[in-house]
Amino acid sequence: MTMATRAMKWTALATLTLLTIVVLVSVYLTWGGSVQSLPDNHGQVEAELFVGQGINQPLLVGLGGAEGGNAWASDFWAAQRDEFIAQGYAFLAIGYFGAANTPQELDRIALEGIHDAILEAASDPAVNSQCVALIGGSKGAEGALLLASEYPDIDAVVAMVPGSAVFAGLTMAMNTSSFSLHGEPLDFVPVPWSATPALIRGDLRAAWVEMMKNEDAMETAAIKVENINGPIFFVSATGDEFWPSTEMSRAMEQRLEDLNFPHYVEHLAVEGDHASVLDHFDEIEIFLREQFLDENSPTCSR
Repeated sequence: MTMATRAMKWTALATLTLLTIVVLVSVYLTWGGSVQSLPDNHGQVEAELFVGQGINQPLLVGLGGAEGGNAWASDFWAAQRDEFIAQGYAFLAIGYFGAANTPQELDRIALEGIHDAILEAASDPAVNSQCVALIGGSKGAEGALLLASEYPDIDAVVAMVPGSAVFAGLTMAMNTSSFSLHGEPLDFVPVPWSATPALIRGDLRAAWVEMMKNEDAMETAAIKVENINGPIFFVSATGDEFWPSTEMSRAMEQRLEDLNFPHYVEHLAVEGDHASVLDHFDEIEIFLREQFLDENSPTCSR
């Protein structure tokens, strides 16, 4: 056997092995994992309320993203959290997966569990229960927009690098919805086989582009942002490496325009990657001050 023949055989074997891996991963992504029972600790969240001085404090609710845990209760977010408190807000940090006594994966997270934690915090004597805004980042922005679309007692939303639809949960199989309501998984955009190569090489944006080619699923799973009962601020990243947050924010803007959304909408498209929006809390503070606490608001003005 010549060296050339051996090289060709090894190349063929390597190619076959790679294709086998791709097929097996694709099959697992499509069919693997349990979808029969809800995750352990379904509906449980970790909530920590931070309050400042005085009474009647508007409530900001922070939802982290795919990092899990209770991000807004961490030292990393302490400076911005304290800045909000200094501006007169109470702040509720919620961990909805990957924290103690919560689901360990972002899998069919119960929106009602998060909402129950908000209601409990809003009953604190220092908090204005009629004045609640959500701040979510990435998958947390997906969750924040969903919450506000389902619960009219949410008065404003800041969605940082958001998705415009419900996507698959962040499990190994990626074959279940990220969120549920009253025990029923929400419709979600499935992961197609064509996204597998991108997932294997770690190109998340390319994988999401493949998912978003399913226009029917994108419409079925679209977040009904038109049901939100207050102003919305989208902050996206034009070079987002996680998913096309700018394109999805624009899609939501268009949906709101087409459906004659009666509230204020703003979209700030930041040049940079997924984390670049973290440098733009000044604009978020202005939005909250001018729209959430607008002098014409019957419940949130101070």
